[in-house]
Formats: sequence, structure tokens, C-alpha cells
Amino acid sequence: MQTRHGNLHLEIQTSRKSPVGLLRTSFRDPDTGQIRHTQHGRITGCTLDQLRMLQLAFREQVVPEDAAEALRILDNKEYGASRALLSLARALGLHRILYSRSEAWVECALAMIVGRIVYQGSKLGLCNQWANTSLWELCGVEGRPDVEEHCYEVLDRLLERQRAIQKKLAAKHLENGCLVFYDITSSYFEGEYESSKIVRFGYNRDGKKGHQQVVIGLLCTPEGCPVGCEVFPGNTNDSTTVMGKIAELREVYGLEKVVFVGDRGMVTAARLEEIKDVEGLNTISALTHHEILALLKRKLIEPGLFDEREVVEVFDSDDPQQRYCLCRNPHTAKSETKTRRRLVALTEKGLQEISAYKRKTTVETLGARVGKLLAKYKVAKFFDWRVEADPAQKASRAHKVVWTLREEKIANEAQLDGCYIVRTDVEPARLDKDGVVASYKSLANVERAFRSLKMSHLEIRPVYHKKDERIRAHVFMCTLAYYLQWHMVERLRPLFDADGQGKERRWTVQNVIERLRQICRNEVELGGIRFHKTTVPDEEQKQILELLEVTM
Repeated sequence: MQTRHGNLHLEIQTSRKSPVGLLRTSFRDPDTGQIRHTQHGRITGCTLDQLRMLQLAFREQVVPEDAAEALRILDNKEYGASRALLSLARALGLHRILYSRSEAWVECALAMIVGRIVYQGSKLGLCNQWANTSLWELCGVEGRPDVEEHCYEVLDRLLERQRAIQKKLAAKHLENGCLVFYDITSSYFEGEYESSKIVRFGYNRDGKKGHQQVVIGLLCTPEGCPVGCEVFPGNTNDSTTVMGKIAELREVYGLEKVVFVGDRGMVTAARLEEIKDVEGLNTISALTHHEILALLKRKLIEPGLFDEREVVEVFDSDDPQQRYCLCRNPHTAKSETKTRRRLVALTEKGLQEISAYKRKTTVETLGARVGKLLAKYKVAKFFDWRVEADPAQKASRAHKVVWTLREEKIANEAQLDGCYIVRTDVEPARLDKDGVVASYKSLANVERAFRSLKMSHLEIRPVYHKKDERIRAHVFMCTLAYYLQWHMVERLRPLFDADGQGKERRWTVQNVIERLRQICRNEVELGGIRFHKTTVPDEEQKQILELLEVTM
């Protein structure tokens, strides 16, 4: 663009925090021959790409007729999912929960937390995604991240601050007198861990025999929002971790009054005896089958009290503070009855095969076979059996197995099908019987968290770390990722609630992430000018972003 004094052009300065466009005229000084500039104004508030387009216009360059040939997309990277989850994390204040000051390691920690939701896999694998995603750039890392500097050292910092971080989460989501949910799971390992103090053989909840494991404890709010986790050796018994968690709630998180909710394997009779004198502590749990039979024997309850329509409340005559809420689930009752019949039928079939064995054998061998069969199906209490002489056979084969079903025992057992009892010492004025049962059922939210951590979304395993401290840090990082995902799901609740059923069902966490991943950051060249352009979100993507309260 020509003026009396020279060429009017736009000069872009990027040295400041935000790019600035300077409107200038350039001319040659007739006396000295040097190039001089006259500034006419400034353009602020525009992005670098916008300023470059203005610069193109000042050069009087327009899109040519063969625009399709002139427009070139040079590169594109995933942008939408990373940007949305990072924005959500910052809106939740997660970066300040990690550390009060802005530091590079905090940004890298956010990259790993978001990366666990969007990409899963190993830390090295996440680093190798740098050419495919804008995640690392959005967190201030240019080029390929170094796995040692940007991941492993950051994991060490996270572990150092675990207690402080969990204390902040507890202060945000828990209050004095609230319900706290606690549960345990295990995660198995593959490979050699001879030097590890926490990877051990133990009761494997995933049915992976022959694999060592660690045990993971998770503290949650009633809604399932995680506030803390801990890694225990793989041979740790669930109930032995309870006292430590209660002490943590009181001493670290400052909760003088709390209702501790755990399953029947967690809050056992032995644990109740240990914590009964802890001031300000109440518990909600369920009775084991053996404990229910003990109440029947004491005639404190009877099978007819269990009702499918309402909760029946019974107070313990020996300990009036203890309340028992009797419930019956008809669907569980049908399932348990069907399972018992199937196991009894399989056992009878096996006994018939053992009894029909024709080759020479001994009483001891027959007895061992029967014992193995009964141990397999776990219904020995329903059978009376013996090995006796069979006069119809030769002396060398003169033994057979004889058995009878204990029909009365089966009938008595069937009376308790679908029956369960929730026990608590919370005062009725504070939580009625329906509230007690509803609170215990909310343990399903913790189980949902474990499913998400272990399988469907976050894939806590396989664990690629060999050092115990790194294993602990990895589990903690995955828990923080679930914290972020939990809030994402809560904001997207209207989307999930409006979803179809059966084959019409569409929305899952993975599908939401995949839709956001389709929003890319493209490097474009037009008329010799390079700039970045983000994919325009479609209507579905706009809806997701609006629910997340995130803008691109």
C-alpha cells in the first residue's frame, strides 16, 4: 500500500507476552540513504495468525482463483481433547493443588494426568506422541519431551507431595462428620520383581493365579470422587489397613468426626473391636453370612423379617448402639438359588462318575476324589457321603460311593437367598435405616472407580516401573487422572443421561474423548504465509465443550 512517504505495512513484534502489530511507513532518507520508519499506530488484541492475515492484506495479496492449489495443510496435531481436559484441570484448580506456584514440573504433571486419559500407555509412549498431539506444547514443552526429565523426575516430585496434595483434596471435598468410603483392590504384575518390597503374591481379585501383585486402597466421597490412595504389599489383608486409614482421616485430614463406610471384608468384627473406643468415629458395613447365621442362632432375627419392599431395622439387645438393617434383593435371590442348584447338580454328576469307576482302586483314593470334587464346587455342607463295600462287584472292586442330599440344609439355606444385613452404629436421628442402606450401596461408586482405573479407561496396568517408589507414584498419578475424569463425567452428565438404551446407546467416556480428538491444530500455508488454524467444532463437539465449560 503506497503513501506519500513510502510503503505502509504491518510489522509484527512477538517479543512481548502478546503479539503486537505496528503500522509503519518505510522510506529512504535522501540525505543519509538510510531506511527510516514512521509509526502510525498499533494493533493489539489479535492472535499471531490474525496479524499474519492482516499482514498479507497490507501486501495486497488476495486468495488466488486456484485457492485449492494455493492452500496447503502442512501439518496437524490432536488438539481438542488435550486442550479441553487441560482447561478443565485448571478450572478445577488442580494445578494449584499439585503445587501453589507455577513451575515447569507442574505443567508436565498435568500433561501426564491428561495423557493418561487421552492416550494411556507408558510414559515413554506419551513422550513419543509429541509429533501427533499438542498436549506437550500446551504444557510448555517444545519438541520431543525427555522421559527422564519430563516424566520420571516429575513422578518423583508428585510422590514427595502426595500427602500434601491429598490433604488439599480432602479439605476441598470432605468435611467434619461426613461419610468417607474406603475399599481395596489389587493389580497384578508380569516379570521379575525380586528386589521389590511391595510386589508380592497374595489374594488376587482378578483371578490371575501365578502373578505377583500390589494392593491399592482408595478413599472416596459418597459420590465416588477420589481424595486419596495408598499402595500396600501384595500380601496385605484388607482389614489390616483400616486402622491406618482411620488414623489418616483424623490426624492428617483433621476430621474429628467421620462415618467410615467399608465392605464386609473390610470392617470385620475384629476391626470393630479395635475401633469401638475411637471418639467421633462411626461405621457402616455389612455382615458376613456367618455373622447372619449367628444372629439367627441368637434369635435376634428370623428369615421372615427380610422384606423385598422395605428395610426392616433391628437393634442389638446386647449392644443397643448397633443397628441391623435387613434387606432382600429378589434378583440376587434368583441368582443365588440358580447357582446353588447348578453346583449341586454338577457335584451329583461328579459323584456318579466316581461311583461308576470300574478299575481297581482303594477306599482312600475314592475318598480323595470325592474330597477334591466337593472342594471344587464348595457345596460339601449339602451332602452326606461315605465309601462302602459293594457286594455286587468282585473283591478287588468291592467299594462304591454312596451319598444323600441334605434337603433340610438346602431349604434352610434357600431362606436366606438374596438376604443381606447392613450394620451401623450411626444414631437413627442422624441417618435413618433407608439412608444407612443407601450409603452402603454407594460403595458401588468406589468399585466403579477401580474398574475405570484398572480396565476401561485409565489402564493402571501394565506397570512399566521396577522401583517401588515409581510404582507408588504411578498409581497416585492414575488416581489424579481419575479425579479429573470423574469431574469430566459429572459435567457431561446431561449428555450421558439423554443417551439411548441398548443398541441405541452411544456415549461413553472413550467416545467423548475420541470426538474431541478430531479437533486438530493445523499448520496452513496460503499465499506464502504460514499460520495455524484449529478445526471448527461441529454441533456435537460444541455441545461437549459447552457442558465442560471449555472454549477452544
